[in-house]
Amino acid sequence: MNQVQGPSPAERAVLVEQVAREIRLRGMTMPAVLFLQASMPDGALPGSAMLFFDPVLRALFGGDHASASAILADEIGIEQLIERLEELAEEQSWDS
Repeated sequence: MNQVQGPSPAERAVLVEQVAREIRLRGMTMPAVLFLQASMPDGALPGSAMLFFDPVLRALFGGDHASASAILADEIGIEQLIERLEELAEEQSWDS
Protein backbone atom coordinates (compact mmCIF):
# COMPACT_ATOMS: atom_id res chain seq x y z
CA MET A 1 0.00 0.00 0.00
CA ASN A 2 1.35 3.42 -0.95
CA GLN A 3 1.52 5.91 1.86
CA VAL A 4 1.22 9.61 1.05
CA GLN A 5 4.26 11.48 2.27
CA GLY A 6 3.92 14.92 3.72
CA PRO A 7 6.24 17.80 3.03
CA SER A 8 9.88 17.68 4.07
CA PRO A 9 10.84 19.66 7.19
CA ALA A 10 12.17 22.49 4.99
CA GLU A 11 9.02 22.55 2.84
CA ARG A 12 6.85 22.44 5.97
CA ALA A 13 8.71 25.43 7.44
CA VAL A 14 8.11 27.48 4.27
CA LEU A 15 4.43 26.51 4.18
CA VAL A 16 3.95 27.26 7.87
CA GLU A 17 5.46 30.71 7.33
CA GLN A 18 3.24 31.44 4.32
CA VAL A 19 0.05 30.31 6.03
CA ALA A 20 0.90 32.11 9.28
CA ARG A 21 1.59 35.40 7.49
CA GLU A 22 -1.62 35.14 5.48
CA ILE A 23 -3.58 34.52 8.68
CA ARG A 24 -1.90 37.54 10.26
CA LEU A 25 -2.69 39.75 7.26
CA ARG A 26 -6.35 38.81 7.62
CA GLY A 27 -6.33 39.74 11.30
CA MET A 28 -7.13 36.18 12.35
CA THR A 29 -4.00 35.36 14.35
CA MET A 30 -5.51 34.94 17.79
CA PRO A 31 -8.72 33.19 16.62
CA ALA A 32 -6.56 30.77 14.61
CA VAL A 33 -4.27 30.06 17.58
CA LEU A 34 -7.22 29.52 19.89
CA PHE A 35 -8.93 27.23 17.39
CA LEU A 36 -5.80 25.16 16.81
CA GLN A 37 -5.00 24.86 20.51
CA ALA A 38 -8.57 23.98 21.47
CA SER A 39 -8.77 21.33 18.77
CA MET A 40 -5.43 19.64 19.40
CA PRO A 41 -6.39 17.14 22.13
CA ASP A 42 -9.41 15.57 20.45
CA GLY A 43 -7.51 14.12 17.51
CA ALA A 44 -10.11 15.23 14.97
CA LEU A 45 -8.18 18.35 14.06
CA PRO A 46 -7.04 17.65 10.51
CA GLY A 47 -10.56 17.61 9.08
CA SER A 48 -11.74 20.50 11.25
CA ALA A 49 -8.65 22.55 10.53
CA MET A 50 -9.01 22.08 6.81
CA LEU A 51 -12.61 23.31 6.93
CA PHE A 52 -11.63 26.33 9.01
CA PHE A 53 -8.54 27.26 6.98
CA ASP A 54 -9.83 26.33 3.51
CA PRO A 55 -10.56 29.97 2.48
CA VAL A 56 -7.10 31.09 3.61
CA LEU A 57 -5.37 28.24 1.81
CA ARG A 58 -7.38 28.86 -1.37
CA ALA A 59 -6.50 32.57 -1.30
CA LEU A 60 -2.83 31.80 -0.75
CA PHE A 61 -2.35 28.99 -3.21
CA GLY A 62 -5.28 29.29 -5.59
CA GLY A 63 -7.45 26.25 -6.15
CA ASP A 64 -4.63 23.75 -5.62
CA HIS A 65 -3.50 23.75 -2.01
CA ALA A 66 -2.74 20.08 -1.41
CA SER A 67 0.83 20.72 -0.26
CA ALA A 68 -0.26 23.48 2.13
CA SER A 69 -2.98 21.23 3.50
CA ALA A 70 -0.26 18.81 4.53
CA ILE A 71 0.89 21.09 7.36
CA LEU A 72 -2.53 20.75 8.96
CA ALA A 73 -2.64 17.00 8.45
CA ASP A 74 -0.08 16.19 11.13
CA GLU A 75 0.63 17.33 14.66
CA ILE A 76 4.11 18.64 13.87
CA GLY A 77 2.79 21.04 11.24
CA ILE A 78 -0.02 22.16 13.53
CA GLU A 79 2.37 22.76 16.44
CA GLN A 80 4.74 24.70 14.20
CA LEU A 81 1.86 26.82 12.88
CA ILE A 82 0.70 27.62 16.43
CA GLU A 83 4.26 28.57 17.44
CA ARG A 84 4.72 30.81 14.41
CA LEU A 85 1.34 32.50 14.88
CA GLU A 86 2.22 33.21 18.51
CA GLU A 87 5.56 34.68 17.43
CA LEU A 88 3.84 36.91 14.88
CA ALA A 89 1.30 38.05 17.48
CA GLU A 90 4.14 38.93 19.85
CA GLU A 91 6.00 40.84 17.10
CA GLN A 92 2.82 42.74 16.32
CA SER A 93 2.29 43.71 19.97
CA TRP A 94 5.84 45.12 20.10
CA ASP A 95 5.16 47.12 16.92
CA SER A 96 2.05 48.75 18.40
